[in-house]
Amino acid sequence: MSACGNYLNLVALALFSYQATGSGLGVGLLAALRLAAGALAGFAAAALVKRFDRRRLMIGADLAQVAAMTVLAVTTHASDIVLLGCAVAVMGAGNSLFTVALRSAVPDMVGSTARVRANGLLVTAKSVAMVVGFAGAGPLIGLGGFAAAFAFNAATFVVSAVALVLIRFRGHDDTATVDKEMSAGGYALAGIAPVVLLMLVLRGIDALASSSHNIALPVFASTVQPDGAAAFMSYFWVAWAVGVLCAHRVVTKWGGLSGADRLQRTFGLATCLMAVSFTLAFTGLPALAMACVVLVAGLADGITEIAYVSRLQEAPDHLRTRLFGLSATIETSGFAVGMAVAGGLLEVLPAVAVVGLLHGLALCAATAFLLFTTTRRRTG
Repeated sequence: MSACGNYLNLVALALFSYQATGSGLGVGLLAALRLAAGALAGFAAAALVKRFDRRRLMIGADLAQVAAMTVLAVTTHASDIVLLGCAVAVMGAGNSLFTVALRSAVPDMVGSTARVRANGLLVTAKSVAMVVGFAGAGPLIGLGGFAAAFAFNAATFVVSAVALVLIRFRGHDDTATVDKEMSAGGYALAGIAPVVLLMLVLRGIDALASSSHNIALPVFASTVQPDGAAAFMSYFWVAWAVGVLCAHRVVTKWGGLSGADRLQRTFGLATCLMAVSFTLAFTGLPALAMACVVLVAGLADGITEIAYVSRLQEAPDHLRTRLFGLSATIETSGFAVGMAVAGGLLEVLPAVAVVGLLHGLALCAATAFLLFTTTRRRTG
């Protein structure tokens, strides 16, 4: 529910930021502030979980965002830049903390054996929330203005907080699967296995690459369909969302991706497929062919997230939150750097070249990761 409000709020905040600042630079600076707050919150997540349990941290993050959205809802006519900046920072930090706590809490909520299925359901719910949130933003803002959009988002966080109060956690699962590297103490960087560190790096590179198609899509849509760029973008994202929705079904058909090796291999292969598919989508294919390619990209995107999150959840409880906090920081930083790089490259290169270049980097990194894990498995 809160994810739906967040996606709706991405549209509302972007438009409101432009109205309040009167410039694209202002919108960009506020977006950068949100990303920076999210990255810093990722660093702080592990320490906060030691002080508060995960459920309390998630409820606190929800309530902080309720306060931020409520303040914005009642002050939309004032367009106070300082208040807007504070709200944006709270939203960035709150969303990051909630995500870290949720991902690391899944084994405690459903048990280690059911975590892959739970992650698949979360990915499915996230894609549905994105479609509903993006689709509902325009009509809601048109009918009730920004105040209605911010109030609706605040209400979704209230629903989320109430749901968390009612959920019963199982407590720490001491029987969680721990691979040989972990049980033998073969850790690098304060207890994190080398292969998991490589997954974090690859995830950051993938986030950098993903920023390219997000930044390039409006430019590409305006070139391909000047009179219907918005419709083209909607068509693109709906096809992507359908692919993500299929991810959980595909993973279930594969038997749930049990085992660390299988999760790692699936993560690398799906990252390769996603990179190739997104690049092909910008080559000027016919509409139906493009939709099919984007659907495959969405499918790979969903499978990548399920495999990645499930693999990190195999870490012992005392490392899990640290891993997801580090992951949030790396992903947010990668996306922020990618936005800056892609934006600069689009000034001198066509959209397909920018997307191909950055996703090509992700493809090379994923291939290197697969070679490393394959060699490591064969040599024992």
